[in-house]
Amino acid sequence: MNKFGRLTEKARYHEKLEGRVAVVIGSGRGIGAAIAARLVRDGAFVVVADRDIDLANNTVASFDVGERAIAAQADIRDIAAADRLVALAVEKFGQLDILVQNAGIFPWSLIEEISVDEWDSVLETNLRGAFLSARAALPHLRDSAFGRLIFTSSITGPRVSSPGHAHYAASKAGINGLVKSAAIEFSPYGITVNAVEPGNILTEGMKAERTAQFIENMTAAVPLGRLGAPDDVANAVSFLASDEASYITGTSIIVDGGQILPEMKTAKG
Repeated sequence: MNKFGRLTEKARYHEKLEGRVAVVIGSGRGIGAAIAARLVRDGAFVVVADRDIDLANNTVASFDVGERAIAAQADIRDIAAADRLVALAVEKFGQLDILVQNAGIFPWSLIEEISVDEWDSVLETNLRGAFLSARAALPHLRDSAFGRLIFTSSITGPRVSSPGHAHYAASKAGINGLVKSAAIEFSPYGITVNAVEPGNILTEGMKAERTAQFIENMTAAVPLGRLGAPDDVANAVSFLASDEASYITGTSIIVDGGQILPEMKTAKG
C-alpha cells in the first residue's frame, strides 16, 4: 500500500488502478487534465505534467486528493526534461507503472506556407516528445508488473486529414507507427503500448480558437450528433491503463463519435 493513503470517498470513482503510479504529460487542461482526473479517480497516484506549471498546479488543486497528485513542469521536447519527469515520479511515489503522453500542438498552415521552424516545432513536440517519454519511462516500466504506455494520437493523420494540417497529420501518423514498434520491443517485459485517436473534442482551446459556426459545422459531421468531451477520451485511456486491457497492445482506440465513417458528406437514396 502506498504511504500516501487512499482516496477520499468524495474523490473515489473506483479502485481499479489503486496503488499504481502514473505520469500524464500535457495535462494542464483539456484532454490531458481529464485523463489525469480519471486516473486519480481510478485510484492511481498521478504526476500532472505540463509546459505551463500554473496550469498543472490548477489541475492538481481541482482534484482535492492531497499528495496523491502532484504538479510538474516539463517541456517534453527536451531529453533532460523527460528524464527528470520520470525520476520525479519514482522519487515521490516509489515507482512508475503508467505513462500517458498527451502533449501536442496543432498550428494551421498550408504546406506552401509552413516554415521549417514550424514543421520542426510540431514534429518535436508531438513525435519526438512521444519517443523521449517512452525512452525515459522504459527502465522503470520494466520494473513494474503492470507497465502501460499510452499515447494521444488523432484520427487526423492515421485515418483522415484536411488542408493546413500536414505537419500535425504526419506527427500523429508517426505516433501510430511508434506504438507498433514499441509494442513489439517492450512485450518481453509485459509492457503494453497503445494509443487513443480522438476526433473533434470540445475543449477550452477549441472554444477559444474556433468560431461558433465552425463548431456547429463540425458537430453536424459527427454521426452521434455531438462533439466529444475530454472525458470521452479519458474513459478510453482508463481502459487501456487497466487490467482489463492486459492483452491489448500495439493498437489504438478511435474516439470520434463515428466521424470517420460516412463515405460522403450527404447520403441519398
